[in-house]
Amino acid sequence: MSNFSFEELGISGELVEALHKLGYRNPSKVQQQVIPKALENSDIIVKAQTGSGKTASFGIPLCETVDIEERSPQALILTPTRELCVQVKEEISNIGRLKKVKAVAVFGKQPFSDQARDLKQRTHVVVGTPGRTLDHIDRGTIVLDKVKYFIIDEADEMLNMGFIDQVEQVMKKLPKDRVTMLFSATISEQIDVLCRKYMKDPIKIEINPERITTERIKHVCYKVGYDYKFNLLKDILITENVDSSIIFCSTKENVDEVSEKLKAQGFPCSKLHGGMMQAERLEVINSFKRGYFRLLVATDVAARGIDVQDVTHIINYDIPMEKESYVHRIGRTGRAGKQGKAITFVNSFDNRFLLQIEEYLGFSISKEEMPSKDLVFNMKKAFLEKLNSKPVLKKDKSSELNKQIYKIYINAGKKKKIRPGDIVGAILNIEGISSDDIGIIDIQDGFSYIDILNGKGNTVLEGLNTSNIKGKAVKAQRAKK
Repeated sequence: MSNFSFEELGISGELVEALHKLGYRNPSKVQQQVIPKALENSDIIVKAQTGSGKTASFGIPLCETVDIEERSPQALILTPTRELCVQVKEEISNIGRLKKVKAVAVFGKQPFSDQARDLKQRTHVVVGTPGRTLDHIDRGTIVLDKVKYFIIDEADEMLNMGFIDQVEQVMKKLPKDRVTMLFSATISEQIDVLCRKYMKDPIKIEINPERITTERIKHVCYKVGYDYKFNLLKDILITENVDSSIIFCSTKENVDEVSEKLKAQGFPCSKLHGGMMQAERLEVINSFKRGYFRLLVATDVAARGIDVQDVTHIINYDIPMEKESYVHRIGRTGRAGKQGKAITFVNSFDNRFLLQIEEYLGFSISKEEMPSKDLVFNMKKAFLEKLNSKPVLKKDKSSELNKQIYKIYINAGKKKKIRPGDIVGAILNIEGISSDDIGIIDIQDGFSYIDILNGKGNTVLEGLNTSNIKGKAVKAQRAKK
C-alpha cells in the first residue's frame, strides 16, 4: 500500500490538485487506512501518534463528501487546544479550497460575536474547542441539524485537560444518524467507554507507534544537576549546531526564565505558553513556522498537533511527568520523513519519570556525556556563523495553492446589507465568468473578500469596478490578505 496515490483512494480531481499544491505526494499509512473507511461512512477509532498525518486523514473525506450548496454545517470537529483548532481549520480550508469548502474555527479568548457572524454565512465544517462549541450550540449560533460527521481529535488530551464531559455533552446534542471518528495517541478506559456508548460498530485502526518514534528520531539524555541545566542547554545548542528547536519546560515561569536568559545571551528565540494572549500565541507559532527565529521555548501547549516543518531538535529542558507527553513533544521533530533528535535533561529526582518513558517506548534512551569545554570551543565559531546569518524563510504551506486563487477585496459588507448572493449576481453579470470561477466569499461588517478561480481574477476585478452591487458602486482591489 505504500505506493498508493490519492487518486487510487477515489478522491476528486479538485482535492487531488489541492493536495499536490500543498505538498502531499502519497497518502501516509494512517491516511491509506482511514480515508476509504471514512468515505464508506463507517465509525472509526484511530490510535496513532502525532505527526502521522491524522488531520488530512479525516479532512480529505470531509471535503470530498460535503454538499457545497448546503448552508448549515455538515461536519463538527472538536480539538483540545486553540492552536490546534486554528491549525485544523486552516488545513481543511486549504484541502477544500478549490472545491469551495468553508471551514470556521470557534474557540475561547476571541470575541463570540465575530465567530457568530462567520457562522451565519454558509459554513460546511466547524472546528472548535469543547467549551466554546457548547456555548455556540446553546445560543443557537451552531445549528446541528445537518451535521453528518463528528470528529474528536486528540481525545486523550481532551481527557487530560478535563474536557471529556463537555465532549460528551456535545455528542448528546448531535443527530443520532451521523458518522463519528475518534483520533487519539492512547485509548484509555474512559475513552473506550465513550466510544462504546456513542459509536456504531466502530472500525479500529492502529498505527504502530514505535516506527514513528524510533526510525526517524534519535533519543539521548543527559544527567545534569538543576543549577547547571541552563549552561548545558547553551552547550548543547552550540555543539549540535541547532537549526530549529523547541525547548520544552514544565511551567510558564520556567519558559519565561529560560527564554529571557537565552535572549540576554544573543540566542534568537521566542516563547509560547498558556499565560500569553491568544493573538500573541498564534503570531509566535506562525513566525516560528516561517523560520524568523530558530528557538522556541514552550510548555506542552505547543506539543499537541502543532505542525512545524523542519524542527531538527526537541530539547526536554524539564522532563515530562507523563510518559505520553514525551511522545507528543518529540512528535514535533522527525516529520515528513526527515530525521530529528530528542534530547532530555534528567536530574536525580527525574529517574522514575525516565524509567516510565523508557518502559512506554520499549527501549532505553542513550545516556550521553556532557560536551567537553574543548568541543564547545571548537564548535562555537560555526554556530555563531549560523546564528548571525540571515534566516532563510520557509515557504508558507499554502503558497503554491494560493497562486491559483485571486483574492479580491471590496469595500462593502454586512453594514451595507450585502449578502453572498448579491456578490455572486454581480460577478455572473461580467462577460466570460461562470459560477465555477467563484470561490469562497467572506463577508465581514465593512468589507468582503472573494476568491476567484481559473485565472479570471483580473477580469472580475475590472468588472466589479465598473458595475454595481445592490445598486451601489463598490471599490474593488486585489486583496493583500
